[in-house]
Amino acid sequence: MGKVIPLSKDEIRKMELVCKLAARSLEYIGTFVKAGITTQELDQIVYDHTLSLGCEPACLGYHGYPKTICSSVNNIICHGLPDGTKLKNGDIINLDITHKKDGFFGDCSATFFVGEVSQKAKDVTQAALEARNLGIEMLRPGLTTGDIGFAIDKFITRKGFTTVKEIGGHGIGRKFHDEPFVPSYGKKGRGDILVPWTCLTVEPMVNEGSASIKEVDIPNSSIKYYETTDGKLSAQFEHTLLITDSGYQILTLP
Repeated sequence: MGKVIPLSKDEIRKMELVCKLAARSLEYIGTFVKAGITTQELDQIVYDHTLSLGCEPACLGYHGYPKTICSSVNNIICHGLPDGTKLKNGDIINLDITHKKDGFFGDCSATFFVGEVSQKAKDVTQAALEARNLGIEMLRPGLTTGDIGFAIDKFITRKGFTTVKEIGGHGIGRKFHDEPFVPSYGKKGRGDILVPWTCLTVEPMVNEGSASIKEVDIPNSSIKYYETTDGKLSAQFEHTLLITDSGYQILTLP
């Protein structure tokens, strides 16, 4: 891993603001998730809300990605592309939102229910939420990314689900995606050491069935989206965190 440069007090304040605003947009869009709305309509709502907060939609144009948000429905793991697809009763959808303001990035996501969903959908979504929270609770300087991944994967395996190995959390701050990679599996003591006053995301992606994934191209973009290979559900929750001198601070709270 390259050297991660800690944030200054002024930079931390900028991160606190942009993350709070991103969380506010995520909370806002959740009120619109219902049967009959399209993922493109959700994208437009977030675009307008982002601008109203004085932020830029960080995903729009990022490596050619053409939309404001990532909208991942049912078996889509992440980076789902908003389009004319109408949500229907029983769906689950992960909405991933990243704002940019004053050169800093705030990244968060949540999985929402559309109407009444199956018990299996509830279980895999709850497991993803608890896995994210477990990963966060472990954060402190000197811990390794392998420690985080080990705890998450052990928890999810005991729940009867699987973690996605190829995609995970990441450093964030001056860049949208930076070091370190924060996996949802690993070995204790392995990986990168967490550095005080740097930021990262914790975002385990939890599959109902197989951990294997299918990569799908997005036209005119180097960004891919990913699906479960067995067509079963996938759920995810994400926060941006600041590593402090003794623990962590959750930044993406509205």
